[in-house]
Amino acid sequence: MARHYDLGIKGEEIAAKYLASLGYKIIEKNWRHKKDEIDIIALDGRFLVIVEVKTRSTDVFGDPEEAVTVTKQKFLIRAAEEYIFMKDLLLETRYDIISIVKKGKRETIRHIKEAFYPTL
Repeated sequence: MARHYDLGIKGEEIAAKYLASLGYKIIEKNWRHKKDEIDIIALDGRFLVIVEVKTRSTDVFGDPEEAVTVTKQKFLIRAAEEYIFMKDLLLETRYDIISIVKKGKRETIRHIKEAFYPTL
């Protein structure tokens, strides 16, 4: 496997543990619908939380969350709408980003709640 792929998988594991430590209930990891994927789907109280995880080994070229472009946001929103429809959920939905910089055994986690919103 490519090193960046392994780093991404490790970042998703770190993010899931982090969210669980805050009391979130993880209900899906790497949920896919067609070509879209949601890294983590969790419950936080009354919220269904759609989480995009971005992991980098350095922040020299910018923070990892900067890679969540408007196009990526649209894919996440589309996937979330499909998930909500398929599961027949009536929950308020929130879109979060977890940004991780992992240098060796040291990691910095930044949790951005309500990172973006679906547009009408």
